[in-house]
Amino acid sequence: MDLAVGFPSTTRDDWRALALGVLRKSGVEADSPELALSTPTYDGVTLAPLYDAADLPGSPPFARGARTSTGWDVRQRHAVADPEAVLADLDNGVTSLWLVAGAGAIPVSELPRVLEGVYLDLAPVMLDAGADTARAAEILLALAAERGTPLSGNLGAGASQPDVAVSLARRCAAEFPGLRAITVDATPYHDAGGSDADELGCSIALAVGHLRALTAAGLTVEQALGQLEFRYAATADQFATIAKLRAARKLWARVAEACGGRSGQLQHAVTSSAMMTSRDPYVNMLRTTLACFAAGVGGADAVTVQPFDARAGLPDAFSRRIARNTQALLLEESGVGRAIDPAGGSWYVERRTADLAGRAWAWFQEIEAAGGVEAAGSLVAERIAATRERRAGDIAHRRFPITGVSEFPDLGEKPLRRPAVPAAPAASEGPVPALPRIHYAEEYERLRDLADARPERPKVFLATIGPVATHTARASFAANLFQAGGLATETAGPGTDPEQIATAFAVSGATVACLCSSDRLYAQHAEAVAAALRRAGARRVWLAGKGDYDGVDAYLHAGCDVLDVLRTTFDDLEVAR
Repeated sequence: MDLAVGFPSTTRDDWRALALGVLRKSGVEADSPELALSTPTYDGVTLAPLYDAADLPGSPPFARGARTSTGWDVRQRHAVADPEAVLADLDNGVTSLWLVAGAGAIPVSELPRVLEGVYLDLAPVMLDAGADTARAAEILLALAAERGTPLSGNLGAGASQPDVAVSLARRCAAEFPGLRAITVDATPYHDAGGSDADELGCSIALAVGHLRALTAAGLTVEQALGQLEFRYAATADQFATIAKLRAARKLWARVAEACGGRSGQLQHAVTSSAMMTSRDPYVNMLRTTLACFAAGVGGADAVTVQPFDARAGLPDAFSRRIARNTQALLLEESGVGRAIDPAGGSWYVERRTADLAGRAWAWFQEIEAAGGVEAAGSLVAERIAATRERRAGDIAHRRFPITGVSEFPDLGEKPLRRPAVPAAPAASEGPVPALPRIHYAEEYERLRDLADARPERPKVFLATIGPVATHTARASFAANLFQAGGLATETAGPGTDPEQIATAFAVSGATVACLCSSDRLYAQHAEAVAAALRRAGARRVWLAGKGDYDGVDAYLHAGCDVLDVLRTTFDDLEVAR
């Protein structure tokens, strides 16, 4: 049945004409609605406002994964020697374990105790032991031999120890058919502020380095391909994550084909550490739910959801339960895992996947031309730093909003108290030195911490002009902006008398003020109110909006540098930064 019967046919030109009409009514003059409404990503991929059948790929390889329709592997991360927590997870929906061992994590000698009661033939184990990988692997293999059970999972060797990786891969290929030796961990590039193409290109370059080492050590191409598992970050930008995981499979299929193999990419998606906040941490549940959904739809073979209190310290039993139940709800109640590649065929997703894969492949080739990831260390660090700076600018201007931090902050929230997390072990992959670990919210949170540490919270006075209905919109905007840095706000209330407003300012004890009203009332009263505030002792007078008024130092508006405003205000209030 044709559902379009009875509806007039439309063309892209029809859409263009309508879109241009709407843009002009909005005051936007443009010749092309596609250009006016497009959005660039940090990778230079242009997100168009409209997609059609021409955006579908015309030839393989397509990006569909090999995962079965039964869902994905629910993988929980453990960095503390807590056998009870491990068993609680496995008893309540977790299907595999990611054990972080070594310095600052689970002592390697404690691995047998942590795995006490765990059926190794049913629950795959992924090791992440950094410099202690060889010893941790030996203990795990010995434990399986002692119990007489097969072992599956990954020993977690990485590029930081190439000899260990080769040795373990040869052993796994010969003796343990269900066990992989190497994790190609791309999350350090994401955690350093890299873009999706940065992360993908670096991961493919790392993996190709492993393939060269493994085949040089005598493994066949198929054996070498079968020893690798890839770990990627999943963010709350669901379509970006879906496209990233699909693009990763396309890239790896191309590498495998060039090497004469046909192995697919085994993917482990982890909800992003960089996107997590310490302020209003319950919003992290929304972030990780979106990220988990995107990872599942994107075709990840295994997914790890980080507990919402991960930034506060060691997760407690409640946050671990929420983390695993997030996956249970998506798998069992929403049925997200029942369809293979549900985004496949979407004009938008297919085009975004192809464009991202193209950018990532070009970056991979650039790394290869420089001699591989290790030789290209400074090149990789510089590129990621450039991406990090671009994103930092967007965060400062709130083009990249962070709910609960840069937008809608709650100054009355009670901070979560958790035991401190031990110092993190060395990352799985380490050929690029000195990559930082960042959090998108960290600059705002640092200012919040400074404000919270004061005996009395620093305050900004909102000099509201006119009736409530007139000044509320800009007063709310200004309050939200200042509170993002932990600064309290106090309003003058309705009225236009400059002396009354100045008296309220003096009583408040503030030394910084911000005028809040409509453009019409600004024209009538802004300069008089600013002058009265100066006489009352205001060190700086802001105005919420745009204009050019005597006595006003600077202006707050959508798109302004919020962090610069906050830092300036901290200096004016004499709060040490």
